Amino acid sequence: MVVEGLPFVAALLAVAAAAWLVGRPMVGVPFLGLAAFVVWFFRNPRRVIPADPDAIVSPADGRVLSVEKVFESRVLKEDVRRISIFMGLTDVHVNRIPCGGRIAGIFYHPGKFFGAFKEKASLDNEQQAVLLEMPEGRRILFVQIAGFVARRIVTWVREGDRVERGERYGLIRFGSRMDVYIPLGSRVMVKPGDRVKGGSSVLGAWR
Repeated sequence: MVVEGLPFVAALLAVAAAAWLVGRPMVGVPFLGLAAFVVWFFRNPRRVIPADPDAIVSPADGRVLSVEKVFESRVLKEDVRRISIFMGLTDVHVNRIPCGGRIAGIFYHPGKFFGAFKEKASLDNEQQAVLLEMPEGRRILFVQIAGFVARRIVTWVREGDRVERGERYGLIRFGSRMDVYIPLGSRVMVKPGDRVKGGSSVLGAWR
């Protein structure tokens, strides 16, 4: 379990304990159930990271919503391939680095909280983008996007950090979306509807 979930668990357990102390234990039972759900939601499982140096792994667990060519106008400012992944409430919400390199920039964009499965969420919702550069000059952009329920994006890396493929780097609380922008020359190895796991599922390859 990631530490960001502890305040939620502590608050729910405190309510359950208070109900027991005032002689109303049944009132506290639902709060114990909610505490158990929060522990499960903030789970932080280990993953087997692909060894292929050309692999671009999924930064999130969830379902691939779309794979399409777009013009990324905010950071990359070029035509790229965008892979959008929807994270439901039952998915692991710890996010991972798609490939090794250096964090070249982190860009926060305030916004709305449309349903993360909607197309306009990619542009209009609150989000935080991470630009990663590799020694070969390759660049990849991956964006944490808040959804209708998710109202908190957490990013643990900083600009200048050196990171490895599959490394944990953040999370989004309670349902959200991740967009990954890769160069047009890269191979895409997923399609809409595919289920992927952060750190272990391969989205594409550099060649």
